[in-house]
This record gives sequence, structure tokens and C-alpha cells, in this order.
Amino acid sequence: MDLQAPGTQAIYAIASTVGASKKVAAALFAFFLGAFGAHKFYLGYTKQGVFMLLIFLFGFILLGLPSVIIGLIAFIEFVIYISKSDEEFEQTYIINKKAWF
Repeated sequence: MDLQAPGTQAIYAIASTVGASKKVAAALFAFFLGAFGAHKFYLGYTKQGVFMLLIFLFGFILLGLPSVIIGLIAFIEFVIYISKSDEEFEQTYIINKKAWF
């Protein structure tokens, strides 16, 4: 049974929690598996994820320095993800697809 007046449309407000859930998961991936690029893969940035993974794995050839740098980048991204609001995170990393910092 429809209780609307003829010729009117119903407006429904739906709260979006996509940004919030992706933010928390991406931050956790960045903190625990960030050197492997897990947070990049999770957010859909496959090229950047492969780049981080390969630099981390092959970094051990150069005495581990590139691996340490990739780990530091992942930690910085973790801090950035956590410090952004849910809306700002969604706008920056999900809608605008900003891959780095």
C-alpha cells in the first residue's frame, strides 16, 4: 500500500559506511602488511601494490635499505589513513583514486 500523494517521489536517506569500513581495513593492512603493499591491493591500486611488493622483496639484495623505505612509506600511509575523516578518506582514495600519500 502506497501512502504517497500522486505525482510525488519518496526521498530516502541512506547512510554510507563504505568509506568508514574501507578506511579501517586499509589502515590495518597498511600497518600490519603495508610493506607487501596489501593496503594498495585492497584499495584497488594493483600497480602500486605490485611495485611495493617487488621493491620490498628485491630490497634485501641491497642490504634491506629499499625494504625499510617501503615499510616507512606504508607506516606513513597508515598514519594518514587514520588521521583522515571517513568522508575525506572516501573522497580522496575511493572516489578520486589518489594512489600515493
